[in-house]
Amino acid sequence: MPPELPAIGKISAEVFDRVIYPRLGKKRSEVLVGPRHGVDIGIVDIGGGRAMALTTDPIFIVPPYGWERSAWFAVHILCSDAATSALPLAYMTVDLNLPRSISGEQFARMWQTMHEECERLGVAIVTGHTGRYEGCEYPMVGGATVIAIGGREEYVTPEMARPGDAVIITKGPAIEAAGLFAATFPDRLAERWGAAFAEEAQGIFWQMSVVEEARIAARVGVREEGVTAMHDATECGVWGGLAEIAAASRVGLMIEKERIPLQEPVARICEFFGIDPYTSISEGTLLLTCRPTKADELERSIREAGIPAAIIGEVLAEEQRCWIRDGGRAVPLVHPRVDPFWAAFGKAAAAGGPA
Repeated sequence: MPPELPAIGKISAEVFDRVIYPRLGKKRSEVLVGPRHGVDIGIVDIGGGRAMALTTDPIFIVPPYGWERSAWFAVHILCSDAATSALPLAYMTVDLNLPRSISGEQFARMWQTMHEECERLGVAIVTGHTGRYEGCEYPMVGGATVIAIGGREEYVTPEMARPGDAVIITKGPAIEAAGLFAATFPDRLAERWGAAFAEEAQGIFWQMSVVEEARIAARVGVREEGVTAMHDATECGVWGGLAEIAAASRVGLMIEKERIPLQEPVARICEFFGIDPYTSISEGTLLLTCRPTKADELERSIREAGIPAAIIGEVLAEEQRCWIRDGGRAVPLVHPRVDPFWAAFGKAAAAGGPA
């Protein structure tokens, strides 16, 4: 039977394992880390003791957010995954399949921001393709690959968490869900909580990147000297991201839910639109595992940069499985599979009110 694809969002691990994983083209010995479900980067040995990390994602442009703000977000979606390798960002390739409705002035503003943000992050755009076509619509207007390069022993992936590691989170859950709701429906938030709250909520948008804290983690140290795994909590949020690390590394987890910081504006927005913050999309939330001797230093270093961070648990042996401890009771941590954001966002947009 053909595989059953999700109605919306990323494919499941079952579809990946059945359709994609057995068919990956030519096997090459220099591929150190190939495609894995829940692992956002590939790693290639490029010789001379150096390695290259690559990641590919859609270019996500939402004109109502404003061309500059939307382009900033597009760049950081792309660069965040590459930054979780702990290797320095270096190059980007860009494919823009633009809708016919975009004007020259709009395109110029979008591209100027993408250029400026890549320049600020140290990323050179090295090749690509640009055109306008029938059938292409926002928000997915193409795709891009980001490449990071560094020492062969200096990268990490979500497959490298080890029993005994501490688990650290930045910013808390549902950053992307709350940021997108705040940017799309500011009038509804203002009507419910006032203009000052709606303006404060707009600031969540600019938290939707993990580049800065990933760079801090790399400076503290990697592998035995510090961070062992990093993962951006995107689709299915914090619980999904933690489950993916556990599956990739073949470990268990004990997560203390009460230690996870939940920003007050995020909690309000999630309740208003009827979604669980812990299972909702959260670009900007970095999940890290770290050798226990470096956990306090890593948490402190991230906090000193003005980014909320907390130690929220411990990596266990695989046979101990994955748990969330909440109020003294431990319940299994399982992958949510379906992110509630997409349905709630669509319902809110269609109904003209909160989901």
